[in-house]
Amino acid sequence: MPKPEVVRVPILQDNYAWLLFDPETEEAACVDPGDAAPVLAAARERGWTVGQVWLTHWHADHSGGVAEMKAAGATIIGPRTEIDRIKGPVDTPIDEGDVVRLASWTGKVWRVPGHTQGHLAFWFEDAGLLFTGDTLFAMGCGRLFEGTPADMWGNMQRYAELPDRTLVYCGHEYTQSNGRFALSEDPDNQSLVHRMRHVDGQRARGEPTVPTTIGEEKLTNPFLRAGSAEQLGALRARKDAFQG
Repeated sequence: MPKPEVVRVPILQDNYAWLLFDPETEEAACVDPGDAAPVLAAARERGWTVGQVWLTHWHADHSGGVAEMKAAGATIIGPRTEIDRIKGPVDTPIDEGDVVRLASWTGKVWRVPGHTQGHLAFWFEDAGLLFTGDTLFAMGCGRLFEGTPADMWGNMQRYAELPDRTLVYCGHEYTQSNGRFALSEDPDNQSLVHRMRHVDGQRARGEPTVPTTIGEEKLTNPFLRAGSAEQLGALRARKDAFQG
């Protein structure tokens, strides 16, 4: 059975929305359409109809397109504890322990607080796909707007238990700036040095750096490698002030 096709849709300044398509049933879904127009255009170019929207959290750069997506026929599925903060309809509220489905593919819904308290991730175990929103980034993690270092560290521990080959689809193209910070913290990490050379080349050519993999992040992401919540909190504070 072929895996779902995943298409990156650049939106706004540096966000990514993600289109998923099941080739057998021709069903399509979208993760985090902060701007609906590019998402609908990308789907239309491929002859796809987006039947579902899955939201990771309430921030407008991830949820701002829900009204337009709903008007285009999509069912909106989003975090149960944040529906009052989403400026648009949520048809199906979800939380930890629920699932999202695309054809025969099932994604486990995880509550991953810290960036926002109700933030969700979607883990498609059989397909090896993980959608992390603004929690786990390539070589980084999300700012702690509503949660604690312990919240985010718990998320990192959970992610680190996934298979190394798991593809990670995050919500922003932050890899280059995240990598500069990571190098400032761990300049002798040869995996990190090598990865940053590759990332710098990708960005110089205007290429995206996402998705990443859990295996890559275990080698190069200081937040995923943090040994404690306290260590992650100190890293996050330094990253917030980082000017590199």
